Amino acid sequence: MVAFRGPRVWLWRWRRNPLRRRSDRIEAWVVLAAWAFTVLGGVITGLLATRAVEHNLDRQRVEWRPVVAQLTEDAPGAVASSAPGTARVWAEVRWTARDGSAHTGQTRVAPASAVGTPVTVWTDTDGRMVTEPATRSEARVRSSLIGVLVGVTAAGVPFVSGRLVRGRLERRRMDEWDEEWERVGPLWGRKTW
Repeated sequence: MVAFRGPRVWLWRWRRNPLRRRSDRIEAWVVLAAWAFTVLGGVITGLLATRAVEHNLDRQRVEWRPVVAQLTEDAPGAVASSAPGTARVWAEVRWTARDGSAHTGQTRVAPASAVGTPVTVWTDTDGRMVTEPATRSEARVRSSLIGVLVGVTAAGVPFVSGRLVRGRLERRRMDEWDEEWERVGPLWGRKTW
């Protein structure tokens, strides 16, 4: 059963009205709390996520370093006549970390590169191969997008919770009206003259 909804009257739940029920007052507080937590929770969580991601990307930019590695095998493929960097293939490379330890890994190189060809790879503080760190502008865009996504997701929790509570309150209110109608409805069928 769906309740009839007339024209929308702003702040009707907060006005004094002899027909206002306890469930209407509860619903008013639920709506207020849900919207407050939706807006504030979403904004604060989004800003915190943005700062955390941006801080992490800044740290990567400081700690990660380029290292010259050499191919350990001939790269597959034919010599490409197109512009450099367009067609790349996977090949194994070897490099020496800052602490002197030798490392190997897979990276993308130009096709048909010979053994011993120098290739630049990026490593973290432990000498493990990583991707090239994001530039400052890329980090700003990436952290903003992640912040928006996290903020919207966090805002969805109180919003959906508020909608569920409101739905439950409305079902309960409809049940109460049905019970009252069962008591009052039969009285309307009697003749009073």
